[in-house]
Amino acid sequence: MRDKSNVIAQNRITGGFLLGALGVLSFSLSLPLTRLAVAELNPWFVAFGRAAVAGVLSLGYLWLTGWGRLNRRQLGRLLLVALGVIIGFPLFTSLALTVQTASHGAVVIAVLPAATAVWAVLRAGERPSGRFWLSSGAGLLAVLVFLGTAGGLSGSFEFADLLLLAAVVLCGLGYAEGGALARDLGGARTICWALVISLPLTVPLTVVSALPIAPAAVSWQAWASFGYVSLVSMFLGFFAWYAGLARGGVAKVGQVQLAQPVFTLSWAALLLGEEIGLYTALMAVVVLACVVLTQRSRTVAPSVRVDRPSPQVARRS
Repeated sequence: MRDKSNVIAQNRITGGFLLGALGVLSFSLSLPLTRLAVAELNPWFVAFGRAAVAGVLSLGYLWLTGWGRLNRRQLGRLLLVALGVIIGFPLFTSLALTVQTASHGAVVIAVLPAATAVWAVLRAGERPSGRFWLSSGAGLLAVLVFLGTAGGLSGSFEFADLLLLAAVVLCGLGYAEGGALARDLGGARTICWALVISLPLTVPLTVVSALPIAPAAVSWQAWASFGYVSLVSMFLGFFAWYAGLARGGVAKVGQVQLAQPVFTLSWAALLLGEEIGLYTALMAVVVLACVVLTQRSRTVAPSVRVDRPSPQVARRS
């Protein structure tokens, strides 16, 4: 019986890892495509417009699957999710990428797994092992060395870097809160509810920021980039990401993000013309090896109580 339980637990972690990897792959395009979008569109429109579009889609999803009921604790956590991944991260990265490159942004975003793990300890009740922290630190160091020697570091600390660091801190909070809440609501419902409760803010700001834009003067590449960050980065990607965090643990699955800067630079090379050589590929292997080590380390499950879904939600999920 114990062996069977271990197999089930391991399958759950593996499933969480795969879902998390799918989410990271989706998010890895966010910085390059945001960079393309803000080159022609108002960064405030890009930040709040993608949340408004995803919020409208979320209304449809919840209408089709059933609204269910939220308790006060869940609503409070959803507000923190919204602050982190719907408002903070999109806004600060959009503003920063008007003056910084996607590769520079990838350097700062490389600390996001560590921020997620810290928030997982503070907010999700998880207790990673010492081996986990060593593997995570080695992966972060490998990413920073790679990005620094690959030309990702520009040398001077600028205001845009402060915006990116603020984005990382808030995004880590949103990931940890959403991953913990997804144990109860599910990944899709967590991001959908967060987007819906944000609509009273995101819709008016989208309308106001869209006023100076002449749609015909904007290239199809910019509109396509905006479409991607709205549909995938802000909506569908979170379906897989939050489900993965809920299954495999916020701290552990969150370390899959260590591979995201490598993917981001690769996309930047394809879309923005930056050169990627053999060294990049070799360092990517090192980073991915560190990710594997974090998956083999032990993380103690949270001891805090997790709210159970209402009977209506349970029947529909």
